Amino acid sequence: MDISVIKANETNQEYGILVGETAPKQLLEFINVRCPYCKKWFEETRDTLDEAIAAKKIQRLIKLVDRQKESLQRGNVMHRFVTTNDAQQTLADLTKIFDTQAQWGHLSLEEVAAFAKNELQLTEHNHLDYAEKLVAETERANIKFVPTVIIDSHIFDETIDQDTLKSYFN
Repeated sequence: MDISVIKANETNQEYGILVGETAPKQLLEFINVRCPYCKKWFEETRDTLDEAIAAKKIQRLIKLVDRQKESLQRGNVMHRFVTTNDAQQTLADLTKIFDTQAQWGHLSLEEVAAFAKNELQLTEHNHLDYAEKLVAETERANIKFVPTVIIDSHIFDETIDQDTLKSYFN
């Protein structure tokens, strides 16, 4: 990922799902739940991020970004089923979604919605209210790939090692 083209100053804190209390640093996560690299990021950093949130070092701002790429469109559908007003439920929803990605990742768009409702027992939320604004934000910031993660002046993806990630919290 060429981070030199990303304009972090064009991102905002207006849209997305907040996890954790206000903290000295905010971690912006641009993800699509169909992306296997976003799944890797979510799973491999879960404990590190949970610890940093508990220590009030960071607050997460998860931005579920809809993408036109055919392989990610199923993620666009699934984004509608992520709770947006309860951080713990958001993380539980994302865990279920990522854990079952292989099961729903090749279904039709209609089947993905049915899978979310019937198999995962998720309900539809307000993602569509701000989905276009998130897409516009990524365009302004020149964010082309997911996951893209930003904390302070640091821009990175799922390949970051845990020690480096932790160093950004201090």
